[in-house]
Amino acid sequence: MKQGLETRQVLQQKLSPLQIQTIKLIEMPVQVLEQHVREELNNNPVFEDEAPQGGDSEGPKDVSISEVEEREQNSSDDSYDYSDDDIPSYNLKVNNWGKDERPEYNTFSVRQSFTQSLMEQLGFQQLTDHERSVATFIIGSLDDGGYLRRDLESLVDDMAFRSGIETDVPEIERLLKIIQQFEPSGVGARDLRECLIIQLEDKRQTPSVRNAIRVLDECFDDFSGRHFQRVMARLHLSKEEMQEVLAEIKKLNPAPGGQIDDSYTDQAQQVVPDFRLDYDNGELVLSMPRFQVPELRINRRYSEILEQSRYSKQRSEKEAATFVKQKIDSAKWFIEALRQRQNTLERTMKAIIAYQHDFFIDGDETNLRPMVLKDIAERTGFDISTISRVVNSKWIETHFGVFPLKYFFSEGLENQDGEEVSTREIKKVLQDCVSKEDKRNPLTDDDLVEELSNRGYKVARRTIAKYRSQLDIPKARLRREL
Repeated sequence: MKQGLETRQVLQQKLSPLQIQTIKLIEMPVQVLEQHVREELNNNPVFEDEAPQGGDSEGPKDVSISEVEEREQNSSDDSYDYSDDDIPSYNLKVNNWGKDERPEYNTFSVRQSFTQSLMEQLGFQQLTDHERSVATFIIGSLDDGGYLRRDLESLVDDMAFRSGIETDVPEIERLLKIIQQFEPSGVGARDLRECLIIQLEDKRQTPSVRNAIRVLDECFDDFSGRHFQRVMARLHLSKEEMQEVLAEIKKLNPAPGGQIDDSYTDQAQQVVPDFRLDYDNGELVLSMPRFQVPELRINRRYSEILEQSRYSKQRSEKEAATFVKQKIDSAKWFIEALRQRQNTLERTMKAIIAYQHDFFIDGDETNLRPMVLKDIAERTGFDISTISRVVNSKWIETHFGVFPLKYFFSEGLENQDGEEVSTREIKKVLQDCVSKEDKRNPLTDDDLVEELSNRGYKVARRTIAKYRSQLDIPKARLRREL
């Protein structure tokens, strides 16, 4: 085997501290950003979060970044190299947050979490500590729809192995019955049939409600398959009685867990828009008023330390200057990263508004143009990954509602005129067709293809089926009514 040395040139791209800081800040939604700024103010002693009041000449003064850079350049002429010595482990912290009240938000609260709601109701039950532990485990085993999809024997084993709780199937069934009495009605059911029956049993027992319970209890499969004539014949129900049964069951909620939004954790129970768009005198006006970053400045006292260290021969002062220089560099990067974040978000949002101008006038979904990340990247000059970070977890408040920025992005299809239309527009038209159909003879997917074609949209049958599924619209057979 031949051995030897080889020299190769490899081109690598490394991100600067400023670029890394900017990327992190761009990804942050407004509430996380505020918390991050507070942490920086507390952790970096060179920061001042507000300009001094009045003309008082006493006490420390603020200095701009340009002044700091000038003093650093002057200090760099000194022959003493700060980097040769170890940085002392100083722990300097000051609370630089101003006394002003926090900026006012237009907050949009999300509902109490599903698990929280059930645990709160569990607290009102007269149970032993053991029973409460078993019930808590059952609640934690419910899925997003509020169902207990697992068999009770496996729950017994799980409680023993994972939590050291000894129980049996009869005890779980008894406690499950208690949970099934909680709100929202139908929670804790093991299947759809049980969920709907629980809700019906909670209602006033009118003849139509009792008939609905019979239908679900005795003819659930036929009812699910929309074979209403079989159900009527087996239970000896008239057409009017069957219609009343359908009306009662339509009022029920097949996914009671979905009534309570669990998409946010206990630590984030609010949606705070990063942007606000007003429609004033025929013009769209964009602002970012929901979060006001304090005017971060560098305290003059620390820049003076750098300047004074030029004339000092004491090691302790040189060490202090090294520490201060690191903190000032960190502060400069953070301030500049905040500026770049503001600029990036503003330019991106303005590009989105320009692209979707007609939609932002009145909020009509049919005016949404097909738009992907690449379209906005080309308009702003930013990288697609940057646009993706801006769009993620950001919200805008408009005069017709609050939307995540992701809402405005969608693929497109061509209509019969060769114009590209948004898939959202097609879905809206599809929904409109289904809502206006004759429920006694609902439109099949082939019928919907023809209906959309008559309206000028060229859509394949498989595309109709996909969009129908995404919109939670059942097949024609399952939409049929008496």
